[in-house]
Amino acid sequence: MYKNEFDNLLNQNVTFSAYMFYGQSNFLIEYYTDLLANRLGSFDEIEKLYFDDFDFKYAKDKLLQSSLFASNNILVIKLEKKLNKNEVTQLIEACNINKDSKVVFCCMDDSEFKTMAGYFTKKLNAVSVRMFNPFPNEAIRLIENHAKALNMRYELSAFNNLYFMHRQDLSLCINDLKKLAILDEVITSDLVYKHCFGIGAVNFEDFLHNLFASQDISDELEGLFEGGMNEIYLLNQISSFVQQLFMISSYIRVYGTANAKEILGFVPPKNVWEKKTRLAMNIKPEKFSEILQYLLNIELELKSSKISNQNLYLQASLRKISVLIR
Repeated sequence: MYKNEFDNLLNQNVTFSAYMFYGQSNFLIEYYTDLLANRLGSFDEIEKLYFDDFDFKYAKDKLLQSSLFASNNILVIKLEKKLNKNEVTQLIEACNINKDSKVVFCCMDDSEFKTMAGYFTKKLNAVSVRMFNPFPNEAIRLIENHAKALNMRYELSAFNNLYFMHRQDLSLCINDLKKLAILDEVITSDLVYKHCFGIGAVNFEDFLHNLFASQDISDELEGLFEGGMNEIYLLNQISSFVQQLFMISSYIRVYGTANAKEILGFVPPKNVWEKKTRLAMNIKPEKFSEILQYLLNIELELKSSKISNQNLYLQASLRKISVLIR
C-alpha cells in the first residue's frame, strides 16, 4: 500500500492488528510510526523496542498479555534488518488473539524489507505502507504542519529556502524548526539564513543545475560523498529534479510561461526558479524519458549487481548524462 491509500484509511479511522512502514523516506517512516502509535494509545500504553533491544520472545509475550493498568497495548519495533516470516507472522497473530494489542514495525533504510512487507496481508488484518521521498510541495506542507504545531508565525518562502538549504532533508528541516521557534517572531528567509546552516560544503541545487548544464561536477560529487550522501538517495533526488524539469518544460510549451505555484505547488527562491526554468527549456522534450530511464537503469544496477565500488560506478555513470542531453 502507498501513503495516499493509507492516509484515506487513517482518516476513516480504519485500524489493523499490525502495521509496517518502510521505503525510501526515513523521515516519513518515523513520522507515521509516531503519528499512528499516538493515535492508537496514550504515552503510557506505548512501548518501543529499537534495533538491538528487540527480543522475539519478549515481544510475543507482551502482545499476548493485556496490561492490568491500560486498555491498549501498543508495541513499536524499529528495525534495520528484516525479520523472518515465522517471527513476523507470530507477532501479528498475537495481536489478533489479544485484541488490546497492536504492533507497529518501523523499518529504516530502503534495503531488504520488500519481502517482509508481503507478510502483512488482509487475511491477518495487517498492512504494510511503502514511503517514497516526498515531492517538494508535499515536503513543504509537512514542514508547515510542524510549524503550526509549534505555534510559529512564518512566511512560507522561509520554509522553501530551508528545504533547499538542507538538500531536501526533512529531518534537518524539522530540527531547525525547533530552533527557530525559540525566536518567537515571524520566521522569514533572512532569519533562516542567519540561524540555520546547510549541510556540507556543496550547494545541492547548484550541483543539480551543473549536472544538467553539462558542466564538470567532479569536485561537487566528491564533496557530496565526503559529506556522507548515500548513492541511492542521490539518484532519487536527481530523478526528482528531472521530473520537475519535465513538468516545467511541458507547462511552458502549453501555456507560454512558467507558473511555479501551479507546477510545483509552492514558490521556490527566485534565483533557483529562474535557473531551473532556463535549464528545462534547454533540454529537448524527448530527452526527458531517455534520461529518466537511464537513471532507473543505474539504480537497478546498484541494487541488483555486485558492484565492488558503487561510489565510483555512480560517479562515472552521472558524467555520461551530459552526452544524453546533447
